Amino acid sequence: MDVPFWVWAAVLAFIVVMLAVDLFAHRHAHVIGVREAAVWSGVWVALGVAFGAIVWSVWGPEFGQQYFAGYLIEKSLAVDNVFVWAIIFSYFAVPREYQHRVLFLGVLGALVFRGVFIAAGAVLIQNFTWILYVFAAFLLYTGYRMIRQRNEHLDPAKSAVLRAFRRLVPMTEAYHDQKLLVRRGGMLLATPLLAVLVLVEVTDVVFAVDSIPAIFAVTDEVFLVFTANAFAVLGLRAMYFLLADLVHRFIYLKIGLALVLIWVGTKMMLKIDIFYIPTTLSLAVVATIITVSVVASLRATRGQGRRVLAAPTDPPFRVATEAENAVLEPLWGSRGATSTPSDPRPR
Repeated sequence: MDVPFWVWAAVLAFIVVMLAVDLFAHRHAHVIGVREAAVWSGVWVALGVAFGAIVWSVWGPEFGQQYFAGYLIEKSLAVDNVFVWAIIFSYFAVPREYQHRVLFLGVLGALVFRGVFIAAGAVLIQNFTWILYVFAAFLLYTGYRMIRQRNEHLDPAKSAVLRAFRRLVPMTEAYHDQKLLVRRGGMLLATPLLAVLVLVEVTDVVFAVDSIPAIFAVTDEVFLVFTANAFAVLGLRAMYFLLADLVHRFIYLKIGLALVLIWVGTKMMLKIDIFYIPTTLSLAVVATIITVSVVASLRATRGQGRRVLAAPTDPPFRVATEAENAVLEPLWGSRGATSTPSDPRPR
């Protein structure tokens, strides 16, 4: 697959433009409702599908199917990421109007980290063919582990990342609007929103460790791996606001995602020296697994409406009062007073 440099540049420029449009559209903090989330989800899916159609028409049906297979895998695995975000936001009682800013920056970081992982994976595969056995074994093990642990969920209270962040970084105990950093008493402090962003970013890195090898099972083309990842990740924010209150209804989805990982791991293992499974068949299998798991979940939970995850009775962070916001100093201005802030570190 011959992809000129200008095509890479055009795709990257388009991604930057769409991120700018999304940021401008959500420049003011507000609660994103289901209707707005559905519209944006439709926009991102339409862009992803349209790009796949371009790949199909320019480079042929085989590469087009590889893109769509990779896009479907990444989009499906991303749903599990969305549910983890819902747990994180609920536990830390992040106001809904501040969540988009965290997810925007989280997705921006995800694009960078995944780009690095994809480049590293491509170099490893090109120079060490045996690494495919490692990727395949890892996918099979991860799928098996997901089935075994399908009823287990992330517990933010036990997060080593959060404990390390609170120990190393001076921070406030309250959310100050959408600010990630504030200055008070001459001291620069992180807000809880920055701690949440770090946790969101780390969880995406963990998920990328699964998803990047998975997409390499259906295509070796770096351009397709990156673009399928990019268009899948760009729609994650809208997907979160659309599905966050429906976490309780997708009871079989984790099993479906595990089966997808097992399938692509098997495909990768076979294609090394034994048998190449056609992309058409692989795409059909992945689509069937995801469709069955979603339909079965919705049928089993029929009649259940949207439900916000219950927040802890004593959340670790709170929203700052107007008086607390009023005493903040300009972030990059004069250091002001040198007095020690009343609560730079957690209780």
